[in-house]
Amino acid sequence: MSKFESSAKSENPVSGPLAGIKVLDLSQFILGPISTQIMGDMGAQVIKVESPSGDMNRDIGPQRHEKMSALFLGMNRNKRSVVLDLKNPKALQALYKMVKDCDVFIHSMRRSATERLGISYKDISSINPRIVYAAGQGYSSNGTDAERPAYDDVIQGESGIGGINHLFHGEPYYFPMAFCDKFCGYVLASSVAMALYHREKTGQGQEVEVPMLESVLSFNLIEHLWTAQFDNPQGELGYQRALMKDRKPFATQDGYVCLMATSDDQWKRLFGALGQPEMASDPRFAKLVDRSLHFPELYAFVANKLKTNTTAYWREVLDRSDVPNGKVRMLADLPTDPYLKDSGFFHHYTHPLAGDMVTPSIAVKYSASPGQIRTPPPTLGEHTFEVLQEFGFNDAEIQEITII
Repeated sequence: MSKFESSAKSENPVSGPLAGIKVLDLSQFILGPISTQIMGDMGAQVIKVESPSGDMNRDIGPQRHEKMSALFLGMNRNKRSVVLDLKNPKALQALYKMVKDCDVFIHSMRRSATERLGISYKDISSINPRIVYAAGQGYSSNGTDAERPAYDDVIQGESGIGGINHLFHGEPYYFPMAFCDKFCGYVLASSVAMALYHREKTGQGQEVEVPMLESVLSFNLIEHLWTAQFDNPQGELGYQRALMKDRKPFATQDGYVCLMATSDDQWKRLFGALGQPEMASDPRFAKLVDRSLHFPELYAFVANKLKTNTTAYWREVLDRSDVPNGKVRMLADLPTDPYLKDSGFFHHYTHPLAGDMVTPSIAVKYSASPGQIRTPPPTLGEHTFEVLQEFGFNDAEIQEITII
């Protein structure tokens, strides 16, 4: 087990492509916290500004220490927590002072809420014109739904995910995860990084808006817009191969195998691996354009073959033929999976209050400026005094600011 070391006291310099960037993070739930955790992993100094009751995720899931639930722990490392009640004028003024020395301001509120609190883009940019002001919201500010509330389930329905699953299952389903929140969190992080690059070139800050509905729609329609890519639609929408009932892991004698062949050469090797090389010469299957018309037959053929032996057998055969394949990893198997252990995917650490913990390591690798897991998820308000002192407040002022 390793212990985290405070980046402020570490003998080693903070690494990562965003080292030196200060982020004021007023977001909660999932979308915003994921984006700022990514920034923190990449070296940014993230100051998580919370209300006296804290991010609602602090109370969702199992916990060993109050306000330190499993869901919160999964997206709030590499941050420091400051409690400010922005309805308190002194706390709001303190935030304004912090804004002057920060590079990024992130929230996940509707515009009307930011205007009511005095933290709209107009308010914040008037204090620091160079700041990148970013928001993850439900809907585009250009549309009539701009002020509607939205959570992941709502956006899964409205972005077509429920409808896509209806085509596949016969009734609407959500993906069994907070897909929209997580995906948009990554979009928000990358969008902020691009805005920071723009600022480096021009000196200009700007407002960045990531609307969940439009972002997920754009993602979903990459392949599923299908015939409507043409101005005169030539058939039904939806990528046919992705919507086939047979597109699923293939059962073996003792488990499941996932595989996919795309090119003519891959299918030729796959037919050989499955013991029927002559199928590569069949006019229905020889070329991609023809195979795309016969996917149901192909998938049924593969499914029947893989039932005849074990997962280990087929993986060896497919690897030998250089056909992309993998096993189905069950959630319960992930913590002890040999590959994930060998690759160092899981990072073990000891939280000062919550005890021994596990978190995924940073997946993205940089050869010159690697990201770091420096500090554990903070307890509520853990760094209030420390951070406010760094921004020039004395003890008496901090006492006034933090009066609840």
